[in-house]
Order: sequence, then structure tokens, then C-alpha cells
Amino acid sequence: MKKTFNLVHPKIKVPRVVDSVKHDIRKFLKKSRSKPLPPGATYWGFDCKFGQSEETAVSVKLSSIITGIDDLVANNIMTIYVDITPKAITRDNTSSIQEG
Repeated sequence: MKKTFNLVHPKIKVPRVVDSVKHDIRKFLKKSRSKPLPPGATYWGFDCKFGQSEETAVSVKLSSIITGIDDLVANNIMTIYVDITPKAITRDNTSSIQEG
């Protein structure tokens, strides 16, 4: 998901547009997590970039995107860029087993 959201709408107030943006992000995450994993993969991980524009976007953790949206809105920034790329993660459980 690479998308730039404009929070200014002539008929809809900003808090409702922000809720819509958050809903779109959560819907994308749910859809991505429901896809079948490739062989050998344990779970879906996500590479995320977030910022005011594509040029100023920085890599962030997935959990900080929703709070980042609130921070940008609090600073009266009305354009939000979100880039979320799903990736299959393989967890190696053999290293956590202790022999004894």
C-alpha cells in the first residue's frame, strides 16, 4: 500500500477523514495477514514508511503509524503519506531450545 491521503474535504470534517484513513490502513493489514503464507514462513511482517510526503517519509514500526497520524493532525499537517509492504517472516525456533 503506497498512498498519499489528503485530509481536507469540502463536506467531511477532518476527524472523520482521519478515521477513514485509519480504517483503510487496518483493512489493508487484515487483508494482507489473511493471505496464505509462502512455504517455510511463520508470519507476515511489514516494512513501513510514514511521513508528510513521499520525499520526507521515514521508516517506522507498524505500531507507530496510527499514533503518527494523530501527531501530524495535531500539527495541522493535512497530507499524509503511508507505504506498507508485507513480507513473509521465518522464525528459527531451534535456537530457543536449550539442551541439558
